[in-house]
Amino acid sequence: MVDFTTNSSTAEQRALLALWAVPGLGPRALSALRAFTRGELTRLLACPVREWLGEAPVPMPVRRRLAEVPDLGLLAERVLERCAAVGMGVTFAGEMTYPARLAEVDDAPPLLFYRGEVGPPRRRVAMVGSRHPDQGFLPFARGFARQVAEGGVGVVSGAAAGVDRACHWGALDAGGETWAFLGSALDELDPAQAKLLPHFLARGGVFFSELPPGVRASTTTFPRRNRLISGASDAVLVLRAGADSGSLYTAEAGRLQGRPVLALPGDVLNEGAAGCNALIRDGHARACLSVQEVWRAVGIHPDKAVPPGEGSSWTELSVEARGAYQVLDRVPRSFDEVLAGSRLSPAVLSSALVELELSGLVIQHPGRLYEKV
Repeated sequence: MVDFTTNSSTAEQRALLALWAVPGLGPRALSALRAFTRGELTRLLACPVREWLGEAPVPMPVRRRLAEVPDLGLLAERVLERCAAVGMGVTFAGEMTYPARLAEVDDAPPLLFYRGEVGPPRRRVAMVGSRHPDQGFLPFARGFARQVAEGGVGVVSGAAAGVDRACHWGALDAGGETWAFLGSALDELDPAQAKLLPHFLARGGVFFSELPPGVRASTTTFPRRNRLISGASDAVLVLRAGADSGSLYTAEAGRLQGRPVLALPGDVLNEGAAGCNALIRDGHARACLSVQEVWRAVGIHPDKAVPPGEGSSWTELSVEARGAYQVLDRVPRSFDEVLAGSRLSPAVLSSALVELELSGLVIQHPGRLYEKV
């Protein structure tokens, strides 16, 4: 093992960012490098790449690309400069701007690039479907998504033409939150996505991508992006899908991630609905017949739903309330369990939980059981 010197946690993020920008260096190679550095990637910043590359446990294609990088610190700076040029942020797993549900997924990326303002925690549903649904379906999809968002539920999709984009517009119509996970870097948008982005930025939406600047969409990036759409959500709804629709990959990713999967049934003679009908027939999805079923699937009770824009924003919460929220989960926890996981006194914790309830971020069940929304 080469003798490296360690650095700060900020340096750890710079090292991670630089490595993630190397083509072909994915989660497996990153895990191997973590073991190589005894869990401290900052060790790789302390000296030129050529001094440790020979011992690094990475595949040969990655080794060749790393050989072209003189210094990880300089590479990280170049990536950050490209991000700044287009107003792109970088968020790391565990940070408030990184989708909390996605961080729970085994193959979640260690960081994401984003554009927009990431809002406070809430329940979210992935709403996906065909790029070319049957005639007249897109207005329905947009209206359905608007009703979902009116219940305070965030709408997550892929910004693709057709159903995905209609669902984004429906959420924006309601003044609700919507997230788009793209199959390209955020500085390589297609013309339609570039036109959509200003509307997102002006109305509270967010574009996300796991791909570093300069990476264009390809046949391999879209399937991997689908796991992010489902992973960042509490449930997956397929509104319209033919037998070969790409949205079925999102449904399968959601099923493997343990997310509830719903599908809108269609006419058995409608080939455009064959994928949805097959999901229901094979037991891979529940039939969705109303907006209320979507709300229930993500754990929202219609009579308790918080409309978008109401309640306190995340940044307005006290430090104690935000700390208590991090201890909570999507399963009810007793007051004593929350107390044991926090550093707050019983009195301060009680106040923090009341603040979270009033903000619509926490539900209290009978018996002083608290559940994160």
